[in-house]
Formats: sequence, structure tokens, C-alpha cells
Amino acid sequence: MVRPAPAPEAAARAELILRKGDRLELRELARRLAEDFGYDHEALCEQPGEYALRGGILDVYPLNAQMPVRLDLFGDTVESLRPFDPATQRSEGEVDGLVICAPRREAAAEAGVPFCRHLPADALVVVVDRCQDDPLYAPARATAATELVLEETDEAPAGYAAEALECTPAESLLIGAAGDGAAARPALLRTAAALAKDGRPCLLAGDTQGSVERLHADVAAAAIRGFAPRVCAGRFGGGILLAPGRLRGLLKDGLLLLTERELFGRRQRPLAALPRRRTTVRAALGRALDFGELAEGEALVHATQGICLFRGIQAHEHQGRTEDFIGLEFAERSMLHLPVRESHLLSRYVGLGRTPPKLSKLGGGGWERSRKAAEKATADLAAQLLALQAERSAKPGIAHPRDDDNAWMGEFERSFPHRETPDQARAIADVKADLERPAPMDRLVSGDVGFGKTEVALRAAFKCALGGRQVAILAPTTVLAQQHYASFRERLARWPVSVELLSGYRTAKQKAAVRARAAAGTVDIVVGTHALLSDGTTFARLGLVIIDEEHRFGVRHKERLKRLRTEVDVLAMSATPIPRTLYLALVGARDLSVIETPPRERLPIRTIVRGYDEALVRDAVKAELARGGQVFYLHNRVETIQGVAERLAALVPKARIVVGHGQMAAGELEEVMAAFVAGEHDVLVCTTIIETGLDIPNCNTLIIEGADRFGLAQLYQLRGRVGRFNRQAYAYLFLHRHAALVGTAGRRLTAIRQYNQLGAGFRIAMRDLELRGAGNILGAAQSGHVASVGFDLYCQLLRRSVAKLRGDAGAAVERCEVRLDFIDHTQAILGVEEVRGGDGDVALLTATLPSDWIPETRLRLEAFRRIALALDVAEVAELRSSLRDRYGRLPPEAEAMLGLAEIRCLAESRDVVAVATEGAILRCLEARRGRPPEPILVGNRFPRLTVKDPLRKLKEIRGFLSRLPEPARR
Repeated sequence: MVRPAPAPEAAARAELILRKGDRLELRELARRLAEDFGYDHEALCEQPGEYALRGGILDVYPLNAQMPVRLDLFGDTVESLRPFDPATQRSEGEVDGLVICAPRREAAAEAGVPFCRHLPADALVVVVDRCQDDPLYAPARATAATELVLEETDEAPAGYAAEALECTPAESLLIGAAGDGAAARPALLRTAAALAKDGRPCLLAGDTQGSVERLHADVAAAAIRGFAPRVCAGRFGGGILLAPGRLRGLLKDGLLLLTERELFGRRQRPLAALPRRRTTVRAALGRALDFGELAEGEALVHATQGICLFRGIQAHEHQGRTEDFIGLEFAERSMLHLPVRESHLLSRYVGLGRTPPKLSKLGGGGWERSRKAAEKATADLAAQLLALQAERSAKPGIAHPRDDDNAWMGEFERSFPHRETPDQARAIADVKADLERPAPMDRLVSGDVGFGKTEVALRAAFKCALGGRQVAILAPTTVLAQQHYASFRERLARWPVSVELLSGYRTAKQKAAVRARAAAGTVDIVVGTHALLSDGTTFARLGLVIIDEEHRFGVRHKERLKRLRTEVDVLAMSATPIPRTLYLALVGARDLSVIETPPRERLPIRTIVRGYDEALVRDAVKAELARGGQVFYLHNRVETIQGVAERLAALVPKARIVVGHGQMAAGELEEVMAAFVAGEHDVLVCTTIIETGLDIPNCNTLIIEGADRFGLAQLYQLRGRVGRFNRQAYAYLFLHRHAALVGTAGRRLTAIRQYNQLGAGFRIAMRDLELRGAGNILGAAQSGHVASVGFDLYCQLLRRSVAKLRGDAGAAVERCEVRLDFIDHTQAILGVEEVRGGDGDVALLTATLPSDWIPETRLRLEAFRRIALALDVAEVAELRSSLRDRYGRLPPEAEAMLGLAEIRCLAESRDVVAVATEGAILRCLEARRGRPPEPILVGNRFPRLTVKDPLRKLKEIRGFLSRLPEPARR
């Protein structure tokens, strides 16, 4: 209220108002955004404070908006203003106007008046806990705004006798939480009804839709005559009692607001959530190779030519048009210049270790021989994998009840205080479907830290408990087990589901009691560490095992887990799956769900890598404490950790510092962690005990000493301890004082800095695989084939072999080759371009995405790859709509590119392996099982095309293919 802010007149100069129908010069607007407002010019507008310019379209993400907006001009007139999703870049409706604000640093140049000067005369200022007595608040009191003072109390008597609290000196009251909300609720509703007789409105607010439904039921059950409160969904910190006549305007009749704190006895206040601001996240993992992440000299695999080195992207002239080509170096320094439209043929090379691969000879037969040998080997391995899977599936599993068999499941899901992200909802649906099948589940949920894996586990555990089965939840550390225990207890408090803890935080007597209850079947869910896997722990009706960070368990424990997999449902969760787990999921031997969509308002963590700098440490800690936050300071040597804490205390004397490490007594460590979570300390100097699962939203600065001594996945896990709410988080990775960034350690730190976008955990695991090599995850028999063709292509071949043996629909369909003589299919081999043309009376139409239509090379490459990897006509149609929305009207070359993709997808859906034209003749070859492909004839001859225009010819071929019957799939 009293912080310095720009004067109202200065603020007006720091904003730009645009309306539909305005006339403006687009280049001048872009200049003003960059120079006057400080916005960043990017190829893709994804974050607040960015803009992108493409022809007559300008995308801008105002700092004051929840979504970016696309300005589409016709000439110099604003034709439309369309908000769009930064993740998909697709428009979502239209608006009539747009206000663009300058960054605070630009607007603050003329700062000097309190913010309260901007309030209108009829504003209502709500003051909590008498903070108006603070001298700093004096300027705000000088305004004409009406004040409402709220004073909090936790002294509400049993039954909430709210009348007795009415006489407090405060004008209003925040009511404290009850000890037992269920017991107090009927008395509270009777009190509310008595208070409402004086005419004041009564509002009952539940955090979730499930709470709202429960409140409706409670009001109906109470059946108080004349009492009809309004029940709605809303997140409030506490209830309010306001007598009539105290205020003017909307609250002149007073107010009685009761929230979850009073109604259900919730003591924990919800964190304040900002309005939803949409930001982007990289999607479609495994479907694309990001050339922005490639360094020159990195090894790639060309699907038909073999192993090569990436040599950058260069522009070449072709038929008067400049096109981009990818430079690839093969054996004997042979060069291949690949058109970017063929970039889908490339994948990263991951070998067995750190040794560089042997490059393939361009045009030789060695690569084809290696590929066929690998394909034969994958067929043998696929048979082994499927035999193991069949053995597991043949064993009787547990078919848990369906959701609609118990109303509590729906109520529990509606009690989730957040909105599920699309990936999270998909993972939950996958897990539920697995649980309802009679075969044992074996699913890996890979989700970034803080992206909602725990909620997936909660839903699975609750579903299992409703079916009368027990759940074991395994965590690698006592700290993480304690956190899961607290999370499960809080979410399940309103249902008759018992949760117990079995870890180092429990005494021997408590552990024995929990084991006895588990064996007797009187406890539903047991959370624990490796003690759960000991021979002394048995369950009467175990139905589900949930494993968090499976790779943290030892070999003996993994053998026990392996036995469990053939008996009960197993759900594993990981932010960065280790190579073997990842490999098994990639090839389909384990089911995989990836959660890569960030929660709303989550911001990427800013990562700083440098040599140790005491001044930067001091500044980082002070900056975090200044905004009311907390700090993790990681020093991974117990012998010297106390000295580090003392050194830090000297640097920042006002900071409240506490030490925590794994060699402390269990009770002492538990007290330290609980005090830090409660905000009693500012800085936790600790070892890697914080690595997994710790969730402290107020802790948003992480400082790591000796970051060069950690593995990539471990660094990523540690960095995920911060940035778990809607506040910008920082990770400072300091090297040892005399360390140099060399070799693998340097590449690890480069990767952790590079993958700072949200949802990068899966990419981190893949990069970790590249840095360490595929190693022996497949066994000696397959290692030679992995080395010769690369891990990525090997996985593709194995996936295909597994799918063929399973008889999956479409598994046997080969990619259709489309060769049309009226389309320019440009190739570049050994630097010499070859153009194949057709009959002389038809001009060739180049099928491409012109660089003057999509100027940014990275975005054009992404579009080419998405078109080439499209699986069906619907996906191509979606791409066409998206490209038109982002870049404007499609040029003929782009229409031809998309037309070829549609023809390929249609042909593959009809088992057509080749489509070609010779003048007006259309030649299509149809695959025949066990026989060579046969031509498709119409009246004993090849079909004829009746038009000459290239785009109309494409449409005619699409029509012919769509009329072919679809083959029956198993």
C-alpha cells in the first residue's frame, strides 16, 4: 500500500492501448516495444515481456496479461486481436482491445508516490491483525478509502459461539480453526442461522467442488427453518463475522463467511494463488530432435545412411530460392547436405560408453547390413521380453473396483485443491485402467519434480483401499517418507482410511505395532523406507506397492521388488528415470506415463553455474530473506558442515541458520526439518538428505557447493527442491574453489543449465544416458548392435519388433514412399543437388515451408519434423490450422508440403506402401502379407488424374486414396 510507485500520470505514459480497427505501423510498434518498453524480441513469444514479429503478424505477451495476444494486420489496420496459448501457439477467441504495460523498471523512473494514491475514493481497504498501527501505514490512512479491520483469533469456543465474539473491539473478525470440524459443524450451522436472522448474508465457502457438495448435504441434513446460506467454491484464509451497519456499499448488511478452516477444522491456510498466467512447456518428448540443443561435431544417426557428425545448418541457393540444409559428415570426410524437410530422418547417437562412434561410409552397404543385423537381434529380444510379460500377465492379479462402484472416489478426486494438468489427468486415467484389469500393473510415472506425481499415487492408493486392499508406499529416505506420510494423512483425513509410518522416525515399539497391524490387515496404507521390504514385514491383503525413486534402492531390495511385480500391482515414480528403467519403458516392456505439463503459475528455475564466490552467496541469501523466503545451502561433507554454517553466519549475521544431515539422531533431524518447514529458520545447511521429495513452497533459493561432483540426475533432483510455487526460484551451482570445467563434469553442468525449462526431467534422463552411454543395460548379447546403430534407433527397432509380435494395429505398416513427378523433391548428396522432374508441360511445385514465411530456422525445422512425423490426416489438419493461425495464409509451397503429408498418412492407413505419378497416371502399390506389393488398378488399368494444376492434383490423389477400403486390423 505504501511502497513507492509511479505517479498516476507517469503510469499512464508507461502503457500502450491497442484496439481492433486502429491504424498503426507494425515496425514502429515493434521498435517501441523493444526500445521504450524493454520487451525482448524472440522467435517465439512464450514468456511475459516478449514479442515476435512475422510478416503482418505481431505476437506480444504483455507483463500485465494472463496470455499473449496475436495482432493480425490487414495493410496498416488491426484486423484482429487474438489471445493464444503459449504452449500450443494456437489462438483462443478474440478481444476488442489490449493494454500493454512497461516493465516496473521503466515505469518506476518517475516513482515517488505511495501506491495507495492510485485507489479510487470509494475503495475498501481490508487491514489484517491491526497492521494499521504500524507507522509505515500512515500515508495509507490519509486516503479517503474506507477501512475494514480484521483481527484474528484462535479462541473460538467449542461449537463456535460466534455471538460471544461479536463484542470484540475490532470491526470484524477472522475466526480460528476448530479442533474437530465434523463434530462442531452442526453447532456452527445453528449459530450461523441465529446470526443470519438480523438480515446479514451468510456464505459457506469450500476449497473444492467436493467440499461444496458436502456442505450442501450438511445444510440439508441440519434442516434449519428459514436458513438458506449461499454455498460456493472459494479459497479463503479464514472466516469473517461482520455486523450490519459497519460499512457502506456491498457490505452494508454485514457478512458471515465460514471457510474450510472453521467448517472442516483445517489449520493449514491455503497459499495465496495468483491469477492464472499461461506459459509454455516443451511437449512431445521423443518425437523431436531440438537442433537448438545440438553442438557442432555431435554424433547423429541418419535412418538410411548411418552414423554421422552434425556440421551445422547452412543456406544454399536452389532454383532462385534460398533453402536451409543440414550439414552431415560421414566417414572419409564425405559430406551430405540434407534438406531441413528431411530432418525427421535424424536422431541422436547414444552408444555404449564415452568412446566416439565409428562413422558410416556414405553410400556403402555396411550401414544396411548393421541395421538388418540389429533388426534381427531385436526380434529375438522382443520375443524374450514378451515371454516374460506373458508369464506375468498369466498370473492372476487383482481387479480393483471401478470408480462408479463407490461414490467416495469421486468425492475424493473433487477434494484435490488444484486443477489437474492434462498430462496428470492422463496418467491418473492410465493407472486407474491398469488397476481395474485383472493382470498385475507395472507402470512408471515419470514427472518433473513438483508436477503432481504424488496426487497420481494418492488416487491409486485410495482406489486400492476402497477395494479392501492394503497399500505399501516405499520412499528411499526417512525425510521423504515422513513427507509422504504427512501428505497422505492430510488428504485422507476425511475418509475412514488409516495411514501409518514405518521409518527411522519411529521407536522399536511403534514399528512393531505397525507391523502387527499390517499383518492383521487393520491398517490400509503404510508409508516407509527399506524397512517395508524386510522379511519381518508382512501384509494380510497387499494390493498395491508404490515406489518413489526406485533407482535409490539397493540390489537386494530390487530383487524383492522384482518378486512383488509378479504378485501385486506396482506403481513406480521418478523425476529422472535411470537408464535401465527408462529403456524398459521406452521399448514398451514397462508401461510409461510422462507428466511434462507444469502446474499453473510455475516458473522455470534460474540456474547460475560459476566458481565459488562469497559475495554472491551473501547477496543470494540476503535477496531471498528480503522477500520473506528460505534457503537451502548444500554442503555434502558431515565433517565440515558445522564450519560452513559458522562461515555463513558470519556472512549473513541476521539469518537464522540450522544444520541438518543424515548422521544426526532420527528425533533430532525430525525436529530440525519440522522447525524449518514451520519457518522458524531461514537457512538450512544440509547434505543431500533434501534430494528427494521435500516440498517447502517458501524455500526458493538453493546454493550447492562443489556442484561438479554430483551426477546429472542428482543435480536435477536437488534443483527441484526449489521453485515449487508461483515465485521465481534460483539455483546457484558453485564449483570447488580450484575446479575446472572439463570433460563429463563440464557437460553435466552445461546440461543442467541448458535444461532449465519446466518438465525437463525426462530430457535430463535421456541426456544422462548420452553422457554415460547405454552401458550394459541390455546385456552383452545386444551391446554390439547398440554400438553399431545407436541406442535410439535400436529402441525404435525393438519397439517395432515387440509391436509386430503382439499383433498391434498398424505395427506392420511401413512408411509410404510418395514420389509425384509434378512436385520438386529436392535432395542434396555429396553437396550436388539432384532435382527430379516430370512432364514438360507442367511446372514443378516445390513442397517446402518457405523461409520468408517462417523466417526462424529452429521454428521451421520444428514444423518440418512435425509434418514428417504426423501419424494421421487429423494431425495434419491440426498442423495446417496451427500454421495458418501462427504465420498467416499458407503459400502454395506449404500447401503442397501438407498435401504430401496427408497423402502419406492416408496411404499408410490403407496399407499402401508407394504412391507415384507419371504424367496423368497414378501408380499405387498395396502391401500384401507374405507376398510382394501389388498395384491398385481400376478397371484393369492404373487410375488417371484429370486435372493439371499441382495443388488440385494433390487433392484428387487424396480423394482416390480416401475411397479405398480400410484394411481390418487386429
